[in-house]
Amino acid sequence: MTTARLPLFPLNTVLFPGLVLPLNVFEERYRAMMRELLKKDGSEPRLFAVVAIRDGHEVAPTAPGLPDPTALPERGPAAGFGEDPIRVFHPVGCVADAATIREREDGGFEVIATGTTRVRLLSVDSSGPYLTAEVEEIPEQTGEGAGALAEGVLRAFRDYQKRLAGARERTLTTGAELPDEPSVVSYLVASAAVLDTPCKQRLLEAPDTAARLREELRVLRTETAVLRHLPSVPMVHLTQTPMNPN
Repeated sequence: MTTARLPLFPLNTVLFPGLVLPLNVFEERYRAMMRELLKKDGSEPRLFAVVAIRDGHEVAPTAPGLPDPTALPERGPAAGFGEDPIRVFHPVGCVADAATIREREDGGFEVIATGTTRVRLLSVDSSGPYLTAEVEEIPEQTGEGAGALAEGVLRAFRDYQKRLAGARERTLTTGAELPDEPSVVSYLVASAAVLDTPCKQRLLEAPDTAARLREELRVLRTETAVLRHLPSVPMVHLTQTPMNPN
């Protein structure tokens, strides 16, 4: 197993390998992280680890999208995470590569990062200006029957999209636009489905691609059955936008 020490960015969301994560960074601890990453030259990846915060714990104000103008500023690298931050975070996260880091006039940053590799959190250090973590890479294993499961998941996902949109199938993303590599399918569907953070975290932690696809098939069938009995569904726009895993 490969281990590394990386800057740690906790969020109230789950990042999957291959998926894009836009960030609006305005807290000083994360500004300091981005300033440090900007010191790397163009030949070196700007890597940091993203972990999801466990339900029931205070969430740091910095998150994807716009900041809450009423939020009070947090101070210190572990602010909001208690005396032992590692207990507040889910144990498996994802390494992110910040392809774009743009500093704004107010000192904040707009960041576009892409998930790369799953990692397990081994320890968290709060002694610096921002959190860092020792992480261990989790290799992606294919598992038995992943190819057939991926085909089934894509079919179930298209049916799920159709039910979620309440529209005809021809108005949705077509199968030709979706990937067919099992691991890519597993992560794309996990990210695109409207699921809560604990469910997405379980998918991220699946022992192999086949296990993740098998769980997705179960979840999609359950969610689709529920949608059949709902008179209307919010967030229809989520099902009508083509998805890009890169």
